[in-house]
Amino acid sequence: MIGKLNHVGVATPSIDEAVKLYRDVLGATVIGDKFPLEAQGVWVCFVDLPNSQIELIEPLGEASPLKGFLEKNPKGGQHHVCFEVEDILAAREELRAKGATILGTGEPRIGAHGVPVIFVHPKDMGGVLIELMQTPKEGHG
Repeated sequence: MIGKLNHVGVATPSIDEAVKLYRDVLGATVIGDKFPLEAQGVWVCFVDLPNSQIELIEPLGEASPLKGFLEKNPKGGQHHVCFEVEDILAAREELRAKGATILGTGEPRIGAHGVPVIFVHPKDMGGVLIELMQTPKEGHG
């Protein structure tokens, strides 16, 4: 079921400050623009790497699901790991059949790459929040 690693999500109180770290300290050269993903309550910015991406996420408003994470981790940190899957609905059903908890309503929602995503509870994934995303079509994601 699991496909390639698409990105590692990193929560930050400030995408602008995090971009400086990835650009000025780590030498990243391809960094996208910051954009709102209102349905998920976050600002998003992608740092392109040769083999993957870093997804910088910052709270968008007081109701952002990132607020609790940043209260526990004020400087930010690794939030989730995202893998691609060919069929998001089949992946969801297979995970449910194996006892994994799908967060939210369980229905896929559109993620930052414009494709359906689901999140799997860390308690069922060795303590790691897992995002699964439908593999983007060529030229996307």
